[in-house]
Amino acid sequence: MRVNRAWLGLAVLMVPTLLVAMDMTALLLALPRLSADLGASNVEQLWISDSYGLMVAGLVITMGALGDRIGRRRLLMIGGAAFAVLSVVAAFAVDPLTLIVARALLGAAGATLAPSTLALIINMFDDERQRGQAVAIWATCQFTGGALGPVLAGFLLQHFWWGSVFLVAVPAMALLLLAGPVLLPEFRSDRAGRPDPAGVGLSLVSVLLMVYGVKQLTVEEAPIVPAVALVVGAAVGVLFVRRQLRQETPLLDLRLLRNRPLTAVLVALVFAGIAMAGTGLLVTQYLQSVLGYSPATSAMLFAPMGLGVAVGTMAAPALARRMKQTTAIAGGLVVSALGSLVLVGVGSTHALPLVMIGITVLALGTGPLFALGTGLVVGSVPPERAGSAASISETGNYFGGSLGFALIGVVAAVVYRDRMHGTSDSLAGAVATSRDLPADQGAELLHNARESFTTCLHVTGIIATIIFAGLAALILTMRPTTRPTPATLPDYEAAGS
Repeated sequence: MRVNRAWLGLAVLMVPTLLVAMDMTALLLALPRLSADLGASNVEQLWISDSYGLMVAGLVITMGALGDRIGRRRLLMIGGAAFAVLSVVAAFAVDPLTLIVARALLGAAGATLAPSTLALIINMFDDERQRGQAVAIWATCQFTGGALGPVLAGFLLQHFWWGSVFLVAVPAMALLLLAGPVLLPEFRSDRAGRPDPAGVGLSLVSVLLMVYGVKQLTVEEAPIVPAVALVVGAAVGVLFVRRQLRQETPLLDLRLLRNRPLTAVLVALVFAGIAMAGTGLLVTQYLQSVLGYSPATSAMLFAPMGLGVAVGTMAAPALARRMKQTTAIAGGLVVSALGSLVLVGVGSTHALPLVMIGITVLALGTGPLFALGTGLVVGSVPPERAGSAASISETGNYFGGSLGFALIGVVAAVVYRDRMHGTSDSLAGAVATSRDLPADQGAELLHNARESFTTCLHVTGIIATIIFAGLAALILTMRPTTRPTPATLPDYEAAGS
């Protein structure tokens, strides 16, 4: 009976996990329409799209530790209620400022959900095999939500107004609030220690500045402000690290990084995020600007990347029963490297099939890393520190995604300008310029621009191949660690209050 209740509770936890991930990307297709309705400027559009992710990244460390202190179920319920209310506010926003503020507050609410769901899973499943399956299901929702977000948004925008993209969260959160107190146990740490406002402030400032700096590197013509933000953020981050290492019960337990295998997994999570985000950025632009598909159709064509992650994460526990976890993770990364190589072969013929095969195989291979690697990170600590460990994993994911968009975006921009010999800064700019040229000149410009962007996709494929191959070697060479002993969990009846 207890096992059945745990699996029902897992089903409830999947709702916020999927929604938080989808909310990161679902707005991409809705942004043009809502910007026209609200009269948002270019700067306001940037903050509408980025404020959510910035706040999630900035507060996930704080919320993981807060859940350890006040109770993970309680924090999840508070965050779910806030997410539902703020989704309604965002859906019916009448001006850009209201929407920006609502999106930022949605990010704060979203930051409570991800570490709470993962930490609760560790508490709910004391059988190691079942825990691995549960983490794999969680990882499936976490890493496919971002890919499926634009698909859902495309469907909603085809039938409803842009606010429907936000309202879809309301019934889902209502289900969480109704079923959560019945099916989910409460868990808090008796050794969580005192609140650390200074540590909270340092972590928030450091993460916000660094993520902001990384994101702005790709859009600012003069990168002075992003560079300053990165330097200041890094300096504040050093102060945060020094403070945490002196604390008896730190906000973020950085002592975990002394475990070399655990550190290797965290590095792999970050760099795999870089490769996947950068590849996703180039592929979605390639589908629209080179192959000429609409945003909605491009979102559908991009969906196999999310489905590939889903299949890979769900298959991970079965692989782990047949081989060492490190072997399964490294083997998957080799598969991802092969998928990346397929993108290098994309040309004028059979372009779409090669792109879809490449992104599907690439994503499929990351599944064992996301499922087993996340389980290794969170399972490496006692249950009372699961929230802090979940925060480390989540922070790595968000940094990886942000770095991927920025770094690979910058590389692609440099390659494109070089191939165009400085005559065009972007493919979108070339498309706009071609409309004002005579037909033959415009056609030639578009042909050259599309060929140049295809080269950018090839370079991205090479970068991703190197990253995945290097991570496979890193995982294989890390020293084996003692498998964590499943912790004794509180009884459901006693913990349910």
